[in-house]
Amino acid sequence: MIKTYLSTAGLGLLLLFSACNLTQKSTEESKVIIPAKIETPKASIDQASVKSEIEFLASNDLQGRNTGSEGINKAAVYIQDILQKNNIKPYFTTYRDSFEVKDAIGYNIVGFKEGTDPVLKNEFLIISAHYDHIGLLSPIGKDSIANGANDNAAGSVAVLELAKYFGAAPISKRSILFVFLSAEEKGLLGSKHLAKRLKDENLDLYVNLNIEMIGVPMVGKDHMAYLTGFEESNLAAKFNEYSNEKVLGFLPKAKEFNLFKRSDNYSFYKEFNVPAQTISTFDFTNYNYYHQVQDEADKMDIPFMADLIESIIPGIYTMANTSTKEIKLN
Repeated sequence: MIKTYLSTAGLGLLLLFSACNLTQKSTEESKVIIPAKIETPKASIDQASVKSEIEFLASNDLQGRNTGSEGINKAAVYIQDILQKNNIKPYFTTYRDSFEVKDAIGYNIVGFKEGTDPVLKNEFLIISAHYDHIGLLSPIGKDSIANGANDNAAGSVAVLELAKYFGAAPISKRSILFVFLSAEEKGLLGSKHLAKRLKDENLDLYVNLNIEMIGVPMVGKDHMAYLTGFEESNLAAKFNEYSNEKVLGFLPKAKEFNLFKRSDNYSFYKEFNVPAQTISTFDFTNYNYYHQVQDEADKMDIPFMADLIESIIPGIYTMANTSTKEIKLN
């Protein structure tokens, strides 16, 4: 339609131009180019695998995965073995990023999936979870082991399953670090150490997506999980757009208790000043065993966990493959 604000002379020129091009094919007319939606390869997270992994990481044999303990070393060996079998290489010389914790040695585990684009592979996503817990507590009955199934074997299993998926994915233009952090329970010490190390090495960090306590679903919400620091960036909005469903939402309690600063994402936010936020489903009403010996693997909702991990994949996949950095701080 010709807009009415064209001058008479301008209109005449336009009509003349149109008449001279009546024989041109309509496909040669000017069009608005809309970028094609990035299609995510289908993901199917195996519930049996999720169950097996959380049962191991939250087993009594690991004695609550306290940083510096033999139990957390067993967890580290288990995680490293899965990464190695799924085409996730060590980022450093080995998978372990070691640091001192008082009279002990802690170690983060850092796996690396190199990007496929010659330019974008120099930009990184960090997908993280802490795999340590608090060890032994005063016994309840005969049980003194704080197994930490929801906190945070659940998040660690999610990162393992995501590593398996992206280890096999044919395209991931940006590079991804799959990070398992230690000493979170001692004051975010592992993430503080790693964030500083990576910053000192001039890593170009795009987004840190941290995963914490996702073992049970929220009730009565229109989203699957909440995002800490919801208002700090456009991450939730873009993530839901990429996923074509409402995966991430806002939890008022998360803001009230300032959860944005209480998990490992905050270390990366402070060092890099980029979107770095945590996905969680613990809403203060749906799980009664935080830092208690009853936080056991048999209380985890395995079908929900598998479903949530599947729903997270399109958001990460699209972040890894967009031509520009669309996730930004507000």
